[in-house]
Amino acid sequence: METRQEAPPAEAVRRLQGARVWVVEDDLEWRTLVIDELVQHGATARGIGSVETLYRELAVDSCDIVVLDVILPGEDGLSATSHLRRIGDMGIVLVTARGSAADMAQGLSAGADCYLAKPLELPVLVAALHSLYRRMAARLAAARRDAPDAGNAWSLRAGGWELWSPNGHSMALSTAERALLRELFSMPGTPVGRERLIAALTPTPWDFDPHRLEVLVHRLRSRVRSATHLALPIRALRGMGYLLVPEQA
Repeated sequence: METRQEAPPAEAVRRLQGARVWVVEDDLEWRTLVIDELVQHGATARGIGSVETLYRELAVDSCDIVVLDVILPGEDGLSATSHLRRIGDMGIVLVTARGSAADMAQGLSAGADCYLAKPLELPVLVAALHSLYRRMAARLAAARRDAPDAGNAWSLRAGGWELWSPNGHSMALSTAERALLRELFSMPGTPVGRERLIAALTPTPWDFDPHRLEVLVHRLRSRVRSATHLALPIRALRGMGYLLVPEQA
């Protein structure tokens, strides 16, 4: 895995300035070419070799757009697209040598925002990512305008990607943090079982180490305290799960 964020040449058009794009591709040479091109256009690009590694990265960090090859070792890009669409609102671009109309329909039905067939020219990929990123930015701005005033309560905003504290601070959430908090916020004051929380975090809950849930909550609490200077009102219930403590009247 590699992450790159460099200043592009002065003559480059920074069409992806500010975008966090993760490229999931097992062909190292092609992946490197894509990352270099995205960096030249202002993106923060991260190269990932498999879907399984992508899931591990998303557990601790978030991105704006995932560029997924369909044919990958282990879990394929189509299966990953379906899972990513269930747990998050990131942009998803499928890139593959399977370019038939039926393949494209299957990819879009799985939840991809864009389906690009190989061989692919890099300027075409950049243009597609630029268009998608602009649409996502417009949706995010609209969501922020339409978000109800949460007053002095903890709240999730921007489609669940931002946690807002009662003192007005906000914090961007990773995919795993978002999935966890959406379950807890949907049932304030009610215990949410560990099995339900784990099922929200992974498509294969039977392979999920329950200890990772405890680590996720611990790290989330620490990040929230650092970002908001307040304690996140989540209580661990022995033998049951976790509880979002409702705001006191």
